[in-house]
Amino acid sequence: MPVALQCIMTNSLGQANWHDPRTYILLAVVLAALSIASIVGFILSRREKIGVESALVQRFNRKLQVWWMMVAIFALGFLLYRIGIVILFGFVSFWALREFITMTPTRRGDHRSLFWVFFFFTPLQYILIALGSNPPDFLGGSKQIDYYDFYSIMIPVYASLFIPARAAIAGDYKRFLERSAKIQFGLLICVYSLSYAPALLDLKLASTVRPPMSEPEQWQGSPSSVLVFFVLIAQLASVFERGWGYLAGRHVIAEKINASRTWEGFLGSMVTTGIVGALLSWATPFYWWEAGILGAVVTVMACAGTMTMSAIKRDRGVTDTGTLVQGHAGILDQIDNMCFAAPVFYHLTRFFWAI
Repeated sequence: MPVALQCIMTNSLGQANWHDPRTYILLAVVLAALSIASIVGFILSRREKIGVESALVQRFNRKLQVWWMMVAIFALGFLLYRIGIVILFGFVSFWALREFITMTPTRRGDHRSLFWVFFFFTPLQYILIALGSNPPDFLGGSKQIDYYDFYSIMIPVYASLFIPARAAIAGDYKRFLERSAKIQFGLLICVYSLSYAPALLDLKLASTVRPPMSEPEQWQGSPSSVLVFFVLIAQLASVFERGWGYLAGRHVIAEKINASRTWEGFLGSMVTTGIVGALLSWATPFYWWEAGILGAVVTVMACAGTMTMSAIKRDRGVTDTGTLVQGHAGILDQIDNMCFAAPVFYHLTRFFWAI
């Protein structure tokens, strides 16, 4: 292994407590739940019924295929430690942004701007995430440079200024404001917001909320379990919302945007996800009630992400942003809840628990 890469992986990527048993126990719980759900789905699919029930079972089994694929890819990323997770999320952001841009066609004058978006700003964001707050010595690690100061403003400030300027140089003024805003929004949601999920791995966390004017005790667990906790509750929030909406949904939130999202489903998901978050607090530095509150907050943001992407799809006249598994949407449809929840979860965790 090259010395430079080894320095990055050992000095700046925080592997000292990567093999925290809580992370593997949490992953085992996820695998057990998926296995049980797959068995149930197989049994239901053997029942010879037609109509709505059959369609729901088919959709359920396709969703399970997506989850198995996501867990497998996530596990592969963990084998490469923190750098593997950062690279994984980088590829996911790249693909989600591609789906977003494909869904919202551009003009020839935007091609140069898109080149910079895909091949400069997206990789640079994740490079800065990888460097984190403890860069290797040859990049100034001894000076305690915190790259959060860079990746927290690089896209919302510098990329947002560069994109319209580069589009203007191309000389195409037709629908200029709409085109620039579309590219900026895609970069903000698919890359900037989602990048805060792997950024959780860089946090040094306290064992409880920081007491004022006192030295907090460092949590001995791995931030990888906090990342797994976040991804899990973000995905469960959408599942619970659909489940409660199907069982008790009466009042649709916005019928013209998404007729399947109801207030009953939203409130039921907040409570249920909060309970699950509290039950999984053992894998995090949070007390049970803190994990429950974070679960409810993630639900709110997950719902906001799903509704926002639904509004964009309705505006563009498409059903799905892409095709990940045959008959079951694309990457962006699977992560829209995490895109909105990741920066909020990260900053709450950083503000209250980071040392």
